[in-house]
Amino acid sequence: MYRQGDVLIMKVEESEVPAPFLEAPGELRDARGRLVLALGEVTGHAHAVQGPGRLIRESGTFGPMLLHLPDGGRVVHEEHAPIALPRGWFRVVRQREYVPGAFRVVAD
Repeated sequence: MYRQGDVLIMKVEESEVPAPFLEAPGELRDARGRLVLALGEVTGHAHAVQGPGRLIRESGTFGPMLLHLPDGGRVVHEEHAPIALPRGWFRVVRQREYVPGAFRVVAD
């Protein structure tokens, strides 16, 4: 398990990945070519992975994302140390917080 700020990254076995996601094209890259796990609404900083891989968003308001890194990768952010990830599949979850009457994704 890995954490960088408000992003939690958990390794999952390929057998745990739902079949539709194994072949899904899903790319959530920004203009700089990074797979953006979370974008800071206030600072503009991003938790992102550079290089080969796929990022697929699961359905739902707080649906986590699935990250596939065929060769491994590094999660980078302007205010945190980089995190090296091995090759494989990962579930990416944004931290949530409670506000009266609702939950929301933590704003960075």
